Formats: sequence, C-alpha cells, structure tokens
Amino acid sequence: MNKIKIALLVGGVSPESAVSKESSQAIYKALLELGYDAKIIDPGYGLNQPKNPEDFFKQEDYTEKSVSNMFEALTSELLNDIDLVFLGLHGDWGEDGRIQSLLEMRNIKYTGSGVLASALAMDKSKTKIHLKENNVPTANWFTVKKSNFDLNESGQKVSTVTGVPFIVKPNRGGSSVGLSICNSISELQQALELVFKYCDEAIVEQFVAGRELTVGVLGNKILPVLEIKPKNEYYDYECKYTDGMSEYQVPAEIDSEVAVKMQQDAMKAFNAVGCSNYARIDFLMNEKNEYFCLEINTLPGMTSHSLVPKAAAHIGISFVSLIDEIIQLALKDE
Repeated sequence: MNKIKIALLVGGVSPESAVSKESSQAIYKALLELGYDAKIIDPGYGLNQPKNPEDFFKQEDYTEKSVSNMFEALTSELLNDIDLVFLGLHGDWGEDGRIQSLLEMRNIKYTGSGVLASALAMDKSKTKIHLKENNVPTANWFTVKKSNFDLNESGQKVSTVTGVPFIVKPNRGGSSVGLSICNSISELQQALELVFKYCDEAIVEQFVAGRELTVGVLGNKILPVLEIKPKNEYYDYECKYTDGMSEYQVPAEIDSEVAVKMQQDAMKAFNAVGCSNYARIDFLMNEKNEYFCLEINTLPGMTSHSLVPKAAAHIGISFVSLIDEIIQLALKDE
C-alpha cells in the first residue's frame, strides 16, 4: 500500500511566520513518526525551496519572500501527486481563505476549515456579528478603517460603545500582534497607529477583566475548557511563545455548569462560521462568571506552548495522535 503523501506548508509571508515555523517543526516530527510521506514547502519562497528540512524551521529566512512567490508555489508542480496539505501557516495567506481557495481549485484536500469559514473567522468583527446572531456572548466593539478614520469620532464611540478600558487590535491576524490595552481615550491614537502597521482595519473592543479560557473543537469532539494564566497583564505574544511566561490549567477550575455551557457555546461558534476539522475558540470570563467569546482560530498553534494539544492530552490524545486525527478528519471531509 502506498504511503499517504502530505505536504506541510510552513512559514509564509505573514507577521506570524515565526510562529508557523515553530508549529510546523512539531507537526513535521509527528508526520515522520506516523509514517507519512511528508514534504515541507514554504510557499513564501516560491520555487526556490531549501534542500534540507531543518532549513525550513530557521527563524531567519534564507531568501526573500513575497506574495507572488506564494501564488507561484501553490500553482506549481510542488504540489503534484499530493494527497493532503497540512496547513502549518498562520495569519494572512494561511488562515484567511486564499490558500484554501487555490488548493480547492486544484482539488487538493487540506487541514482546517474551508474557504468561507477561514475568511470569516479571520475577520474578527464579522465573526462577532455571527456570534451575536447565534446567541454566543461577545464583548461590545466597533471597527476603525485606516483609510478614513476620524479620531474624534472614534473617541466618541469608545464612550458610547466600549467604555474604558478598551482593547485595540488588528481586525485580522492573531498571536496578539499589534494589540494594546488602553486605559484612557487619549491612548487611542497611538494604539490605532500600531494596528495600522499590520492591518488596514482596527477593532476596538470592550475590555473584559478576568480569566483567559479556551475550548478546542476536534471534529464533533469538544475538548475540556483550558485556562491560561499569563505572567503579563494579558496573554500577549511573549506569554504565548516564551517558556515559563504562562501557566495552564486543564480542565479549568470553574463551575461545572459554566464549563458545560462554554463548551456548548464553543461548538455553536464553530458551527456559526462554518468551521470544519478543528479549531480553537477563545473566551474571557469576569468575576461574575460571565464569559465573552473573543475569536475563533481556524488554524490554532501546534507548538510546545499551544493550547489545543494541551487540552487533547488531558483526555488521552497524544500530540502525535492529535496530528493523525486532524489528518483523518481532513481526508474524510468532502
């Protein structure tokens, strides 16, 4: 019997390329352990791919990357005779539906959610609209576009929509890149300027003081609620990807009825945007046990610090088994 051929996409061109490399290195080791015929591709390099596997995971890129390279790689012979693409990418040109669209044009199966769900989940504001429509609680918010933003108008919206303190972050992307917590309206301009370095649209959101919680979904399986206990004020980039900067509790020590309801709402959120295969849904919960859905991650991290592997391990699913289950779900998906 021929081995299943899997292309692992790593790196890419988003600001989250470094995180992708760390995730993908762990995924690649699992693919080899599982006996798959695994091939690594960094589409950001186009046709000029490294020869040695270890070179794909170095944090410094060995040659220049570009969006045109991404398109060239994904429409080339690099993906000929591939049974499945394992998406180890994060951020733009990874989670936003564009890569998924190119793969579907070639009738190549891939892990994670489809084109529409990926594009929708990548847009935090549109996701929150769907959450509200499906009665999943989410914090108040509004968006600000770089092209025509009015600082005075945005400041007035803070007063009427979110209140102080509030969060400002890119409407697209993840890994807490470009995020600010503002304690006064006077901090709004600086926070927006930071966002606009990464994204043309900011989301301004009500700040919820409380506990950071997350729920993984694997097919029709809901993983235990996991609590993140960051050493910093919130679960920022440093806490996500630095050893010792966060502690994790799984299952989270919260009221059992609240936990069950949160898991149910996680599955409602998963279905609300049409996710498939696997995803991670993030929440914040205040001291009154009121929780709010923050966002949906259609390609959650797979590093040693990552949350879905930790939650899966609690119910007896090892990292290698988790990767295999994701693959089997994707191969079955029609």
